[in-house]
Amino acid sequence: MMPTRPSYCPPNYRRWWWTLPALLLCLLVLALIPWSLVRPVSSPQPATTHAEALQKLTALQTQEPADAMNPLCRSQLLDHGRRTAKAIILVHGYTSCPHQFRELGQRLYDRGYNVLLAPMPYHGLADRMSEAHSMLTANDLAVYTHMVMDIGRGLGDTLVMAGLSAGGVVAAYAARYRQDLDIAMLISPAFGYKSVPTSLTAAAMNIFAVLPDGYGWWNEQLQEQGGVPHGYPRYSKRALAQLLRLSFAARKGRPQVGQMIVVTNPNDAAVNNALTEQTCARWRRWEVPLTTYAFPQEWQLDHDLIEPAHPKAQIEKVYPKLIDLLP
Repeated sequence: MMPTRPSYCPPNYRRWWWTLPALLLCLLVLALIPWSLVRPVSSPQPATTHAEALQKLTALQTQEPADAMNPLCRSQLLDHGRRTAKAIILVHGYTSCPHQFRELGQRLYDRGYNVLLAPMPYHGLADRMSEAHSMLTANDLAVYTHMVMDIGRGLGDTLVMAGLSAGGVVAAYAARYRQDLDIAMLISPAFGYKSVPTSLTAAAMNIFAVLPDGYGWWNEQLQEQGGVPHGYPRYSKRALAQLLRLSFAARKGRPQVGQMIVVTNPNDAAVNNALTEQTCARWRRWEVPLTTYAFPQEWQLDHDLIEPAHPKAQIEKVYPKLIDLLP
């Protein structure tokens, strides 16, 4: 009987056969861990008086490319001419501009608030097909957060920041890193996207941050004709990844804000409400002062429930509720 010939395996292969699965496991672990979170921003320099706040606002306005901007989208202040008991910063969503919040801001102004509306970086350009917003980074948004907070702090004794979607993430970031913010209202915050499973949010962020950028239409049927005149009709996948970077930074650690208000929409087809619920549960464990509210499902609200020009707008239902939620 012929002896069985052992299969040949070079010594180096026998020694290193396990490296490939180990390497794949390491790559998987790395993919699930957020890479390169937001860098620290220089120390805040909050305005201490109304006059100083106006000076800081003027400085912010001079940085805006006035000739290239939609006039509706420039920084603006609905101002009572003095420091008021309450002031609010309203932060629009990604690819929109401050005009999204203009009417709600007017209603709050009529109730005594000083109201600050300022475009996020690379937003508000008259060219709706601009690709400038693909350059948006989480660090840009962190700097923007501190700039508007520094202005807002001089406008009212009690300072509120409220934002929709990406603006809700900005408000969450302010709540986490600014002790001088009194109230943060997060409206449908984009902590994650509905199309991405919660467990893969970090992986999606990491992957799209390094892949070549690509664009998608908010409305595939209408394409460049879609959306409102003061917003961009398409999104940058890389910019969406950067918004997730800010989200991870905002949700890392206990918020320092005096009060959190989180508003969700059960019909939202854009953001991951499950991730928002997980975040709220963690904040409750940390005993963060937190109020939550979900709009009635039967209202069938769209993601952008703030914009008066949206085809499905129901602002006469939405605005009063948001105002009532503010202390």
